[in-house]
Parts: sequence; C-alpha cells; structure tokens
Amino acid sequence: MAAFFVRRILAAIPVLFMVAIIVFLVLRLSPGDPAVMIAGDNASPEQLAAIRASMGLDQPLLEQLFMWIGKVLRGDLGTSLISGLPVSDMVLDRFGPTIALSLSTIAFAILVAIPLGVFAAWQQGKPLDRVVMAGSVVGFSVPVFIIGYVLILVFARLLGWLPVQGYQPLADGFGGFAERLVLPTVALSFPYIALIARIVRTSVIEVMGEDYIRTARAKGMSETAVLMKHALGNAAVPIVTIIGVSIAMLISGVVVTESVFNIPGLGRLVLEAVLARDYTVIQSLILLFSTLYVLINLGIDLLYSVFDPRIRY
Repeated sequence: MAAFFVRRILAAIPVLFMVAIIVFLVLRLSPGDPAVMIAGDNASPEQLAAIRASMGLDQPLLEQLFMWIGKVLRGDLGTSLISGLPVSDMVLDRFGPTIALSLSTIAFAILVAIPLGVFAAWQQGKPLDRVVMAGSVVGFSVPVFIIGYVLILVFARLLGWLPVQGYQPLADGFGGFAERLVLPTVALSFPYIALIARIVRTSVIEVMGEDYIRTARAKGMSETAVLMKHALGNAAVPIVTIIGVSIAMLISGVVVTESVFNIPGLGRLVLEAVLARDYTVIQSLILLFSTLYVLINLGIDLLYSVFDPRIRY
C-alpha cells in the first residue's frame, strides 16, 4: 500500500509542473501588457520599460518561468496589478468562504444523492425511480444561477426565512454562519445531487445481478442489509469516481454561486480579477484551482486502492 501511494504521489509531481508551465504561458502569450495596466495608457515608453524591468518582464521567457516557479514554491504569488496587495494575502482572505461553501455543498450532495440513488435502484422501474430520474434531468438542465435566484425569491423574499445574500464567518456565530450558507449550498448542490444519484443508481443496479447478492438473499439477509452492505460497498469505485469529479467541478460552480449570493470567496475574486484584467491574480488563481484539481484526482486514485485492492498491482 505504501509503495502504491508513493508511486502515485511521485507521478503527480510532473503533472503539477506541466500545469504551472501551461498557466505561465497562457497568461504570458495572451493579449495585453501588465505594464500598461499599472501605468495607464498615457505612460511614456521609458515608464513602461522601467515597470517591465521591475517585474522581470524584460528577461527571456525561460528565465521568467523559473523565476516565477521559484517564487511560487516560496509562497510568493506576486502582487495585484490593481490593488497592489500581495496575491497570497488576497487568496487567504477569500479562502474561508469558498471552503465553507464547497464542504457544505459536497456533504449535502452526498447525504442526499447516495440514499436517493440506492432507493431508485431498489425500486427500479417504479414511481420512486421515475421521480429520481426526472429530478436528475432537471438538476442537469437548470443552470445554478437560475436555481439560486428562485431560492432567493421563495425563501428570502416571499417567506423571509433566510438572508438574501452575504456571508458571516464561523467565528461570529454558528447561527448566522449556517443561515447564510443554506441557500447557496442547496443551489450549488442541485447538479451534483443529480449526477451522483444517477451514477449510484446505475452502479447498484449492475451489482444487484451478481451471484453474491443472490447468495446473501438466500441466506435470509434483509433487503436493506443487502443494499447497504453488499451492493453499495461493491459499487464504491464508480461512486467514489463521480464524487471526486463533482468536487473538481465545484470550481466552476463556486464562481457563479458566490456571485449570485454575494459571497466574498475565491470564485468572486476570480470574477473581479477577470473584469479588472488583473493578470497576476488570474494567473495565481488558475494555478491554485488547477493544483487542487490534480490533487483531488490523486486522492481519488488513492481511494481506489482502498475500495479495490486489486488496483494496487
């Protein structure tokens, strides 16, 4: 097991290095000049040259790459072109809301989707199964921002049960923290509930035809025990895969949801940086999200070996 983990972790290092190179090149080769962003359109050529020299933009591209990677490894993500603040400080300030929203979303999606998928498989072809499948189609089809606005209209404006927008840190009280996470969590979780429930249903149905399921039933085991202990356990690999994919997909969903609900997280920071053409912040956030994506996939790969030991060999 230890050797398998080490091999997978070592294999992820070149991937992370390639991600860093691609992120660097995409921003360097895209239209626009950071020096003009800082100095303005009316700056003299001498001022622009001085700014480029101070940022290292007058150096060869390969040298710029290694300088940038060296700074990243030291935790230096550069300075915002617009605010002049260190990007690492800006990311840390916005990290809490995004982590809270992401964790609450994936936890809620898993708690709802897995039982729905299992019961839909158990009731295959019956009304419950049809309702779950119809709900999954709706979850896939309706954009997150539409769901968000509908939830705000119903539960915040018409019923007045929950706050419309905003975020309250956990340190300021759990009640306000939870209240402001309910609507964005439910809105963002819709597509992931649909996706996970559908895969759980398909995986459990495939497993239910196996010999060991018939043997368990023949031994007098209850249907609930058969479903939860044998069927769900042996269908774990594709379920873990889709949960991992859902976590990775949260990156794009968070940007929209944080904008709709005015949550000051990393998703909102991405939107602000893109609108302001703050290249340093954009570059750092793309690198951060790409690294998280690679690490999530690495975690899924390692979990495979836990659920199916044959994968280690």
